[in-house]
Amino acid sequence: MKLFITGIGTEIGKTICSAILVQYFKADYWKPVQSGDLHYTDSHKIEDWTDHTTCYPETHRLQLAASPHQSAREENIQIQLDDFQLPETENSLIVEGAGGLMVPLSDHIFMIDLIEILDLPAALVVRNYLGCINHSLLSIMALQQRNIKLEYLILNGVFPQDTERLICSFIESDTKIIRIPEITHTDKEHIKMAAKQLTITKL
Repeated sequence: MKLFITGIGTEIGKTICSAILVQYFKADYWKPVQSGDLHYTDSHKIEDWTDHTTCYPETHRLQLAASPHQSAREENIQIQLDDFQLPETENSLIVEGAGGLMVPLSDHIFMIDLIEILDLPAALVVRNYLGCINHSLLSIMALQQRNIKLEYLILNGVFPQDTERLICSFIESDTKIIRIPEITHTDKEHIKMAAKQLTITKL
C-alpha cells in the first residue's frame, strides 16, 4: 500500500495523521520536500512519534520556511518533477506532501502534479474550521479532474454533523473515511493510542 497524504490547507494536522497511519499500517515514510524547520523536520517527528519507522531522505531540503517555490528560489534551485523517485521498499509507504494540492513547487509545478507523476492514490486530510467546506470540496474536485483516486478522506478531529455530511456527499462511493480523534498531545503514546482507535468506514 502506497499513499500520498495531502490536505485542504496548512496546519491541519497532516504530519500527525501521517504518523497515525504509519503506525496503523506499519508503513515507511517519505517527505519529498521539506521547506524550513530543518532542525526538526516532519521526518524527525515521525521517527519520534512511531515505532521503528524507516524514514527516507527528502529529495529537497530547503532552508526557508515558506512555499517550496519561494524557498527553492532563495537557494537558486529549480525543482523539477523528474527530481523525484519513489523509495523502493517492500513495506507500505506513506508519502506526505507540503500544504495542499496547489502548493507550488515552482512557478509551473504544483503538489498535485507530484501526486500525479508518482501515480499514487491520495488521502485528503480535513479539519473543521470556518471555510473548510469550501476548501474540502475544491480539493476533492481538483483530484477528480486529474483522475487521482481519493483512497481516503481523513476527518481529523471533531466535526459538526452538517459539515461532515456535506463534505462526505462529494466523495465517490469507494472512497473510505478515516476518523481520527482529537489529539491533545503529540507524542508516541498518544499517536499509538490514536492508531488503535482509528476507524475506517465507507459511506
